[in-house]
Amino acid sequence: MGRFEQRRDKLRRLVRKEGADGILITNFLNVSYLTGFSGDDSYLLVHREGAIILSDTRYAEQLAEECPGLEVDIRRSGQKMVDSIVKTTKYAKVTHLAIEAASMTVALRDTIKTQLKKTDLVPTTGLVMGLREIKDREEIKEIRKAVDVAQRAFAVIRASLRPARTEQEIAHDLENQIRLFGGSGCSFAPIVAVGARASLPHAMPTDHRIGAADFVLIDWGALVGGYMSDLTRVLVTGKISTKLERIYGVVLKAQLAAIQAIKPGVLMKDVDAAARKVIANAGYGKQFGHGLGHGIGLEIHEMPRLAADFDQPLKSGMVVTVEPGIYLPNWGGVRIEDDVLVTKGGHEVLTSVPKDFSSAIVS
Repeated sequence: MGRFEQRRDKLRRLVRKEGADGILITNFLNVSYLTGFSGDDSYLLVHREGAIILSDTRYAEQLAEECPGLEVDIRRSGQKMVDSIVKTTKYAKVTHLAIEAASMTVALRDTIKTQLKKTDLVPTTGLVMGLREIKDREEIKEIRKAVDVAQRAFAVIRASLRPARTEQEIAHDLENQIRLFGGSGCSFAPIVAVGARASLPHAMPTDHRIGAADFVLIDWGALVGGYMSDLTRVLVTGKISTKLERIYGVVLKAQLAAIQAIKPGVLMKDVDAAARKVIANAGYGKQFGHGLGHGIGLEIHEMPRLAADFDQPLKSGMVVTVEPGIYLPNWGGVRIEDDVLVTKGGHEVLTSVPKDFSSAIVS
């Protein structure tokens, strides 16, 4: 049994627990996770005896290449997706159809209910996302590649920093370098924030120049094989101030404390607390307003979450970011972020870009 078939089999067991005998997958990334199909605009019906991809003629050849052996229902011009849903649901003899409540529109749900009067719709939340939390060997391999590409691109950017370069130029160059090193692109729009603008956790790159301040925050990631990486580093490009060195040291200490706490069975909120305690004890508790980290994979933000309101235990195979930060309006911010794999015996930091303060200094 291949890995995609294994995933669908696990999903069937979850669907049965929900009281359904089939599920319509309408989240395109979940379709990809369950089949290996890299396209979009396609749904997947997983039923007791198998699975059917619902797509159109644009993807007929691609589906044959990427999903050999998987049953498909190809719509022709003029046919509607809902007609395909109705036809395949009846064909598979599904009487209790689970749906992805977070993905399906109310309009589509109501249309299906109107046309499948003898089929009960069973709203579900997070069934496939729960499976996606635990990465298999192939997924971890792709994430490692995404980390490697991101780090190679960053090394080029770091070496090419000049006072006259703008945030936008660096962001664009990062994407170019990621593609040159084999990535499909950035896993998200890079954040490049000079000086005081670094107090904005999700700052949009502007025409501010590197030379306008003494440091720059860069948050970036690469997309490789459908999987993503996510890193953040602060680089000192000018005067080394005592304040910057002190805050950087607090953030680094907080990050290391959180990483040290990561292992199977530890509650996600306790990992968040390990970092938050260090920052609060240093007097900057109110300046760390976001959660400590999040899962990465097919999406840049997916389950699990390292945050104060998540009391679920970590499990081997999860990949999370660890990214504490301190943000001071009108001064700037410091965030340090790495990607960490939860292993059977503890954890493995997948990223290797140096992060001690001396390494952050660009000569």
